[in-house]
Amino acid sequence: MLLNNLRLNNDNTELLVLHAKHRPKPPLDSITVGDATVEPTCSARNIGVVFDDTMSFEEHVNELCRTAFYHIRNISRIRPCLSDSTKTLVHALVTSRLYYCNALLYGLPDYLIQRLQYVMNAAAKVIICKRKLDHVTPLLIELHWLPVRQRIVFKILLYTFKALHGVTPMYLTELITPYIPRRALRSADHFLLEQPTHKLKSIGLRAFSVCAPYLWNSLPFEIKSSASVYIFKAKLKTYLFRQAYF
Repeated sequence: MLLNNLRLNNDNTELLVLHAKHRPKPPLDSITVGDATVEPTCSARNIGVVFDDTMSFEEHVNELCRTAFYHIRNISRIRPCLSDSTKTLVHALVTSRLYYCNALLYGLPDYLIQRLQYVMNAAAKVIICKRKLDHVTPLLIELHWLPVRQRIVFKILLYTFKALHGVTPMYLTELITPYIPRRALRSADHFLLEQPTHKLKSIGLRAFSVCAPYLWNSLPFEIKSSASVYIFKAKLKTYLFRQAYF
């Protein structure tokens, strides 16, 4: 820290000991950094995301939903006074929270994803002035919104495309490797990625180095061979949109 002219802020420093959900927490009372003693905690906030010690992200989802519904209730109260700006307001206060760092949420249990979907559904009803019990799927189609789970997949695949074209930080590019067969095969021209093995489905499959090749290899060649990020995003959203609703 001294070499980088940094100083430890004791009040904002937290220690998070990660462990599997069904395994005992490793014994660690505290660590000492310089003259400061840092005690372990069950969760910590980093870049606006709440990380917990089992990487379940349940606390993050609960906090996100609580904040989003607070804004949805406030917007619904003034909805009769709003015009077309409602969609912009909802995006600024609600859906942007659903999209922020959502690649971290890949592989979460259905009940957590469903909580986030409830937020999206409520936001859509506020924009189009529908009642609470109205069917929401036609509204999402009208707004051209991907469901929460497909939106997470979209973000991961977008990062993958950018990593393959050298427009992401090196720490992401280094996590994926193009597949090169030992013999000349037709699959060599399909833009495939090497699929690494993983031990735990609940944790291992959620790693970017594992889920990115898994999702990328399942894409049609037409999408993977897009000439630009703009074209890739358009084709990918259409592909996922049809998968979700049709």
